[in-house]
Amino acid sequence: MTARLSLYRKAEQELYKLDRAVKAQFYDFSHLFRNNPDQPGLDLKKLKGDSRIYRAKINQSYRALLTPLGVDPDETQHWLVIAVRHRKDVYEELQVAVNRVTGEIEFVDLAVVGSSALRRAGITLTPAEPDSAVPAPQPDPATPTAEPILSGYTAEQLRALGVAEQLIDLALAVTSDAELDELLDGAPLLSKDVLYGLASGMDIDEVRTEITAPVQLDEQPDLGDFVAAATRTKITAVDLEVQAKIDEGDFRTWKVYLHPTQERIAYNHYKGPVRVSGGPGTGKTIVALHRVRHLAKQLPPGDDKPILLTTFTMNLATDLRLRLASLIDDPTQLARVDVTHIDQLAARVLGENATQRQRRQRIADQVALTELRQLLAELDERRWDADFLLEEWDQVILGQSVTSRSDYFQVRRAGRGKALTRPERNQVWKLIEQLTARLDKLGVETWGQAAERAARHEIERAVMIESRRAGVMDGGSSSSGPLTYRYRHIVVDEAQDLRAAHWKMLRAMADPTLPDDMFIAGDTHQRIYDHQVALGALGINIRGRRSMRLTLSYRTTREILARALLVADDKNITYDDLDDGTDNLAGYRSVLHGPVPTLTGYATWEEELAALAATVSAWRAELSVGDDGTPRDPAGTIAVCVADREHVDQAITYLTAKAGISCAELTKDGPSNVGDVHVGTMHRFKGLEYQKLAIIGASHSVLPRPAVERYRRDDPARYERELRKARALLFVAATRARDTLAITWHGQPSPLLAAARQGGDSHGL
Repeated sequence: MTARLSLYRKAEQELYKLDRAVKAQFYDFSHLFRNNPDQPGLDLKKLKGDSRIYRAKINQSYRALLTPLGVDPDETQHWLVIAVRHRKDVYEELQVAVNRVTGEIEFVDLAVVGSSALRRAGITLTPAEPDSAVPAPQPDPATPTAEPILSGYTAEQLRALGVAEQLIDLALAVTSDAELDELLDGAPLLSKDVLYGLASGMDIDEVRTEITAPVQLDEQPDLGDFVAAATRTKITAVDLEVQAKIDEGDFRTWKVYLHPTQERIAYNHYKGPVRVSGGPGTGKTIVALHRVRHLAKQLPPGDDKPILLTTFTMNLATDLRLRLASLIDDPTQLARVDVTHIDQLAARVLGENATQRQRRQRIADQVALTELRQLLAELDERRWDADFLLEEWDQVILGQSVTSRSDYFQVRRAGRGKALTRPERNQVWKLIEQLTARLDKLGVETWGQAAERAARHEIERAVMIESRRAGVMDGGSSSSGPLTYRYRHIVVDEAQDLRAAHWKMLRAMADPTLPDDMFIAGDTHQRIYDHQVALGALGINIRGRRSMRLTLSYRTTREILARALLVADDKNITYDDLDDGTDNLAGYRSVLHGPVPTLTGYATWEEELAALAATVSAWRAELSVGDDGTPRDPAGTIAVCVADREHVDQAITYLTAKAGISCAELTKDGPSNVGDVHVGTMHRFKGLEYQKLAIIGASHSVLPRPAVERYRRDDPARYERELRKARALLFVAATRARDTLAITWHGQPSPLLAAARQGGDSHGL
């Protein structure tokens, strides 16, 4: 072998889209090139526009574009494939350079840019291989010149933010969203983020802080040193393993790439807890998984499980376990990660600290609510609402580990809305005592009780550890041998749904004096359970530089995102930041395009189901054929999200019996069977994604629940919380759709859809 060949990220993406014949020919080309880059059949030639770019023949129609990276220590030439193109799309003006901010190699392709923008910037593209059968691109007819989108910025400002030099003049010349999309279609990631950020309304300081600063090198890179730049750039060696994955047609998913901003977050070193926020599809979970992978690689040898990866629900924990297994190649590293959902972890702690006779069965809050209502009826107690009492118990008393009446008189009730006098607190305490006595007699406890007890056990364990460290006796404990914290590192996904007691337990499980102890990923706009916490008050400091935001969606199209934001971003509702501050979706945007979501009403439920069956049947037919015309299995790519549990069975029955479509209900453990179409309530869609999604039954009497209206006057704070939860549910459901979204209702539509029904301007998203 006389040459080594690697693939640039964009080239990988292009290869995935090509048909199998071209992929196979690319690997024949790679074999020949590695043996001898100069053999005549490859026709290796420099392009005229940039002396660093060469083109070589893959076959009669396709070309590989390459740039030399120098000579490796073993005297082997190292080349980087930066693109795979049809020869008619190869132009002399292609350029490759080192980014002045990130120090990475960037390939700029102007062939995708609209001719109007090119003409205004004074750029003419020259085909590298003129073909009389392929007419040269003609400039658009002269049209009135509109105001450029980025007219308020200068070339120097864009340069300082990291926009590729070759794109700056063009960026300042584009006059429409369509032109901006064309310009950025094949642009380097940092340029894409910066320009979309400015176009979406972020000011220059926000872009500098949120987009440029996280990926900026500490010192100015040498813009001529491509060997050093290659070490900072995500490239893939061309070998047999990669070839096998391409042949399987799974090239795009073979490796989960991180955006440069995400990579800095995932691989950085932190002196304490850190939080990552961002809207749906911004990659919070991918960042968390790569964080686990990075931490696992740094572990010293051992047989323990020093890393915890946890989340709120069982099905999400299962999904994380599968995704982590595909990301970590070393089984010994994977074995040292404990992946479990938070309530399972609490149950494990309780199991270690209780005898068989002391163990209790856990019950859902709804079961406890039924017991509480029965208790209030028996006492003829009409002053208090059962829902209010249960939330007061769960969020205030259990959430803050209040163990006495006197402590309850003093405790803060932030966010609870309705103020309570001292006599009222006394009444509440008595009723909660009676409820807990009733549950004890039944031998049961809520998951909130379990979490609070587990937290107390872990806090006692942490106190004992610190006492031993300080050389203080531990009060006659029978424990012997070394006592250490359970975990060295804790990574939390979907953090917004955890209870205060969960956080207390987690805080006590990792040594707060060690670096990289807690990594927290979440978005309060997606909080669908009423567990609001302030992490600072629980001993977890995430303020200042320890809080970071991701703003670019990689999953949801801007058309879907525009409508979803109109649901979530209500100006009358505020969202916390997992601490004492507020959060928003400013700058949250997507670079993906797709069809505009449909929002349709029907007179009856029967008519709505009939329309659903027709829609799903059409989607199945569309997804049953691949882009190359070959048959494809559409199973698991389509879902139906039902607004309330009552209608799930009805939807499944109708689709199965009337339309012959096999369905699988989404449960807490995932799909119930192998049906083509997944059907479930909004809660079950957390963390999932589908190519095509239908949300049905979004009617006035369902979203929000009718019972919420009674709080509008009597308890405004609770009314806002209930509306926020309802909006979060609908927001989460809508953003599970990757390409296509349809929302329907019968009768009157949900008021939460009012703004979305009027249409959303996708500009800047």
